[in-house]
Order: sequence, then C-alpha cells, then structure tokens
Amino acid sequence: MAETIDHSTLDSGLRIVTETLPQLRSVTLGAWVGTGARDETDEQAGSSHFLEHLLFKGTADRSAREIAETIENVGGEMNAFTSHEQTVFYVRVPSEHLALATEVLSDVVWRPAFRADEVETERQVILEEIAMRDDTPDDLVHDLFGSVMFPDHVLGREVIGFETTVSEMPRESISAYHAAHYVPKNVVWAAAGDLDHAAFRSLLSEHAPDVLQDRPTRTNAAAGAANAIGLIERDTEQAHLVLGTRAFAQHDDDRYAFTVLNQILGGGMASRLFQEVREERGLAYSVYSFRAAFEDSGFLGIYAGTAVERVHETLEVIHAQLDRLVTESTISARELESAKSSLKGSLVMSLETSSSRMRRLGRGVLVDGEIPTLDDLAARVEAVTLDDIARVVDRVVRDQPRALAVVGPFTESDFATV
Repeated sequence: MAETIDHSTLDSGLRIVTETLPQLRSVTLGAWVGTGARDETDEQAGSSHFLEHLLFKGTADRSAREIAETIENVGGEMNAFTSHEQTVFYVRVPSEHLALATEVLSDVVWRPAFRADEVETERQVILEEIAMRDDTPDDLVHDLFGSVMFPDHVLGREVIGFETTVSEMPRESISAYHAAHYVPKNVVWAAAGDLDHAAFRSLLSEHAPDVLQDRPTRTNAAAGAANAIGLIERDTEQAHLVLGTRAFAQHDDDRYAFTVLNQILGGGMASRLFQEVREERGLAYSVYSFRAAFEDSGFLGIYAGTAVERVHETLEVIHAQLDRLVTESTISARELESAKSSLKGSLVMSLETSSSRMRRLGRGVLVDGEIPTLDDLAARVEAVTLDDIARVVDRVVRDQPRALAVVGPFTESDFATV
C-alpha cells in the first residue's frame, strides 16, 4: 500500500492531517498549538513553557503518575516542546494503542486540572530548569544571542521565561492563557504511522471540545536594530560565543538557498568553519552555523566554544570566513553540489520514523501551509544555483551588522574593538 497523506477539518476548526505508513507498527501523534513565547505579554513571559509542563501534571481524571504510566505501560513515550511561535505535545505508541494514546493526549491538551499544589510543584521545577540553564554556558549563550539579535522584542525573550515572571505568575493567569489559546481553531493534530485517517478523525471527534473560537490576535511588532554585543561574565574554562546577523522570514523565497549556504558555511564536518576552526587551527571542539526563521524575521548564527585565551583568534577566523563569502567571486561549483547532496541525503534519513513524519505534517499545516513531498524538497534544494547563493550572501552577510554574544570570564572592554 502506498503512503497516503489525508487532511480534514472538524466543525470546531480543528485541523487533522495524517500520513498512513502501513509498513510500520507504530504511530506518533502530536497536537501542534499555534501559540508560543511571542504571544505573551511581558508579565506573562514563560506562560507557554509553563503550560507545556503543567499539562502533564494532571487532568480532572488522571494524575501525573497515571498519565505517565498509561503511556509507558504499553511501551510508549510522551513529551513536548515550546518555541517562540508554537507549542507541541506528542506521543508515540505501538499502533494497536492509537485509541488509548489519542484519548490520553486529548485529556492532557484540552482538560488540564491546574491543581494549586501541582502548579506550585512545577513552578519550582521550572525555576530549577532556569538555574540549570544559567549553569550551562553553551545553552546560556544562545539565549543571550537572541536578546542581542532582538533587543526589547518578544523574539529576543527567552522561551523559558524569567525567574521573576515564573515566580510571580498566578495559577489563574496560566489557566486563562490556556483557555484563550488552546482552542480547536488554533490546533493541528498530526499523526503518522500505521493508522487510518477516518478512524483517527472519529477518535478526535469524541475527545476534542466542540467550540468555535478564535485565539487572540498575534501582534507582530517590528524589531529594532540588533545590539553590537552582549556579555555575561562567568568564570568558565571556555569562552562560548555566538556571532551572527539578521536574516529573513520563514516563507521567504530564498529559504532553500539560505539552507544550502548554511550547510557550506558551517553545517557539517566538511563545512568551511569546521575545517578552518577545528581541523586546521584546533581552536574549538564544537563549531557550527545555524539559521532561525520566524513569521517576520530570522537570523544566521555561528557558535564556537574555545579556550579563553584564544577567543579573539577564533572570532577573527569566523569574521574572515564571513568576509570570504562576500569578497570571493563565488562559492565553487564543487562546494555547491556537495552541500546539496548532503542536504538531500539528510532529508531522506530524517523521515525514516513515524515521529519525524508527524513533525513534517504538523509543521507543514500549522506553519508552512503546505506539506511538500520528499521529491519536492529535494527538487527545491537541487534547484539552488550559485546566483541564488550570491543573492543570499548579499541579503544576509554583505553590509549586515554583526552581533556578538559571549559567555566567559570577560568584561565588555575585552571586546571593544570587535
């Protein structure tokens, strides 16, 4: 039987998308909520992430232990994640337990209990998570980079929230945030594996609320200019740094060319940054480039962890690699083809599980507005030309101010000339 993707929408506005993979014996289903950290006010900072935790703490009919045991007793696994623009809950089980998984995940997403004692327990857990992040400099520097790239803007605010906001957030505020945002029209249910779309739709119809309600309107305020530098002084053995520039939004026509450029620059062991920084100079164990894209903006970032005394040398090499993109006539045809082949191979391997297939479906419907086939994605990557790469370099690197985030035993005067 061929793989089949099916779509439908309930009267409540709940969108459902499935991919039937009859060769599998598992199924992964996920609830993709179109709300994240950028939907919060300053006082609500961390609410989306707090909800991600709290929804597993119990429903009217189940305790946190019962939720965990119900899924794990059939060999399943359950988790969630929060970003700036989405919150996602998912469960993977053997396919004969799809009905059970659907009922449990529906209970978790739609009917959390918000018991006062459980809210307080999870509040302490999140405060410990914040403390753990603060003690992990290679994580902390990425949050710092976000605040440097988007100062005084929701995109620069940490998804996890702040100690002050998490400590002071009332239970009633969290419950109200859930009631406003966790409505059927703001959710996509995606499932991939050994399942039938009509049967899955019927299961969701039994458990989803029958309420036609819009979520609050997202206000996308324009982001101001990035700061030049952000520094957190820590007595660390290594200097952790992220250098980057602003880039374009997630639906930009140049997004595939940008992905190829990122692969060439620092997307793997054959990339320019890995070869120069690690292999040739031994400046870092970990060095890579990455890209992020939101509804209305994005960025290119480069991370490296290096010895404190070699931080300036490392920065010089990274700057030189960015300058090289601009000053050289072009990236070579060999580099281009190598990067495209690597990305196409990664695409194939990334879609070999029901979990990865579910993520493609959920993101495709909620964020991208389409679910391109693997052949479509490969064709879009293959279509990238040297001229496309040159255009992205002009848009993202040439004349774009570079922002720097550093965590280590420094003061701002140490980077006065960077």
